[in-house]
Amino acid sequence: MGSDRSFAKSLGGFLTALEYALESEDLARAPGLLQRLDPRVKVAGILTLVLAAAAARRLDVIAALFAVALALALASRIPVRTLAARVWAGALFFSGLVALPAPFITPGRIVAHVPWLGWPVSAQGMQGAAYLISRVETTATLALLLVLSTPWTSLLKALRIFRTPVLAIVILGMTYRYLLLLLASAREMMESRRSRLVGALPAGERRRLLIGAAGVLLTRSLDLSGEVYLAMQSRGFRGEVYVLHDFRMLACDWLALAAFIAAGGTALWIGR
Repeated sequence: MGSDRSFAKSLGGFLTALEYALESEDLARAPGLLQRLDPRVKVAGILTLVLAAAAARRLDVIAALFAVALALALASRIPVRTLAARVWAGALFFSGLVALPAPFITPGRIVAHVPWLGWPVSAQGMQGAAYLISRVETTATLALLLVLSTPWTSLLKALRIFRTPVLAIVILGMTYRYLLLLLASAREMMESRRSRLVGALPAGERRRLLIGAAGVLLTRSLDLSGEVYLAMQSRGFRGEVYVLHDFRMLACDWLALAAFIAAGGTALWIGR
């Protein structure tokens, strides 16, 4: 029984990761607002909003940028539940852990005390924690919107136009592809193992199988990397990223870029 539960949990994790990747590809092809824009416009515009959110010193400005991100998600047909599952919950948890000591250790005006413990809570500490959490939530949401609304190859090409080093682009592109291939290989290995098992295995035997599977997966990844490199070289790959379509700025792209710059500039001016 323990072996079956462990297998089901592992296989469920692999399937969830693959579903996330497939869902991202589907969202990038949806007929939404951001999907219609030139990838260069999205990279430049969302980067402007991210910088504005990171530099803002007013909570209402950060909240306004978060509202802009939410409006962009709705206009781009990106479900709110996707943002909540992939960004909001995780960002709130980790940024909350980092910000948790701030209300208690930051000197300032005491507004409350923790019951039974008597720890003082300062207004300045509460404000600092709110700044950290709101900035993380807003910037992470904007970054996810860029990834979900842009095909991966187009996003890499847009980054190259902004003078991102070729090595970084190649690493990002190959990492994405390798993760999908390794997840698929791991899922196939788990299914193959389950089809050959009858009943539960002892704990030591399960650990031995797990170590063996990890070794096989590592060997496959090394062999696959060599084969992929030779295949890419034989097809003329020399380090540059190419896609089948060329970027072309339309009137709506210029208007969107102006709107992004105006929103980011206004947020920087008001929130300074």
